[in-house]
Amino acid sequence: MSDPNYPLHGLKVLDFSRVLAGPFAGRMMSDLGADVVKVEPPDNDITRLWGKVIAGIPGYYHQQNAGKRNICIDLRADGARNFVHELVKKADILLENYRPDVMGRLGLDYATLNAINPRLIMLSISGFGSNGPESWRPAYAPVIHAEAGLIDRAARRGGLPPRDMPVSISDTNASLHGLIGVLSAVIMRERTGVGQHIEISMIDATVATDDQLQYDLEGSEHTGPLPNQIWDTPIGPILISTDVRWLWRLLHTELGVADPTTKNMDFDTKVAARHQAITDFLQTLATREKIDEAMTKMNLAWGQVRTAASIRDQPTIAARGAITDIDDRAGGTRPITQSPYRFSTATSGVRGPAPHRGEHNTQVLKEWLNYPPETILALQTNGILHQSEEASTTN
Repeated sequence: MSDPNYPLHGLKVLDFSRVLAGPFAGRMMSDLGADVVKVEPPDNDITRLWGKVIAGIPGYYHQQNAGKRNICIDLRADGARNFVHELVKKADILLENYRPDVMGRLGLDYATLNAINPRLIMLSISGFGSNGPESWRPAYAPVIHAEAGLIDRAARRGGLPPRDMPVSISDTNASLHGLIGVLSAVIMRERTGVGQHIEISMIDATVATDDQLQYDLEGSEHTGPLPNQIWDTPIGPILISTDVRWLWRLLHTELGVADPTTKNMDFDTKVAARHQAITDFLQTLATREKIDEAMTKMNLAWGQVRTAASIRDQPTIAARGAITDIDDRAGGTRPITQSPYRFSTATSGVRGPAPHRGEHNTQVLKEWLNYPPETILALQTNGILHQSEEASTTN
């Protein structure tokens, strides 16, 4: 797995996180070359329950943990704290997304770990931060979508009942902001020699990356552009990224579509007539090429409304390998999203399948801590180290 052409080659990461906000940051670090060791509890990351299971690894877990190694530790077992401290001495980065009080109760708070390894960079992600009035609240992405106004805005603008987003925006925003913080701290550590504790709240990250929020804060939504519309065409629905008023003007002046309105029509009737003229014109564009030709003449951006299941057919996705196939550990391959980083000379990308729970107990402890077999066996006997049945068959 080690390759010095990856930008983060040589960095050791302990990933105590679960579900998405932390694991996604860890996955990207692995794709960039870090040795990311997922520290999983004996009762599993809950995402092992989600998705298609191939060779004992469900799809959701596979997507967020591909390329990592895995050790399984019962953090509540006697002696586990001291054992983790030994790992921390060797680590560059530690990721966790427990509620803010959990790491302290486990004896793994930043003050304790910083005393053990002053160069350690620790990223803590939580729903509402560590020092606010709601720091105790558990949070997944839908909770933050609700609290940050995203669900209300989507319902209001769409004229639909409130419902959650079909993507975990608040988790991935927090994860990527956390990744930026970690890499910034790595650069700073080169100057100072000391680490950092980076604390990211999901609600902060969501607000910071909400490009529509300023309209709500200032009650000025009416000053923004009209929403993009979806139009039916012979190739299926398409989105045209422009104000419908500008679309009509370009169709009329650039493509010669006749204006169906008269001076005697009232405003609403004119709008309806021109809307119908747009619809009728788009129905004459029988192929993707014809649509692209028309949009190019008008210099308008457009997109085909695809199903996510057909994403591999999207030309750019296919050409750039944004979905790739890796070993499914059952004699075949399975699809996975590729990391988006494209360097001029460095290497990046997913480096292997997701691990079984505890699969790399022996390997990691030999490499990181130079532990002999008898020490590793003692950790297993004492209930500190665990391993799934699938992992035991791979070693």
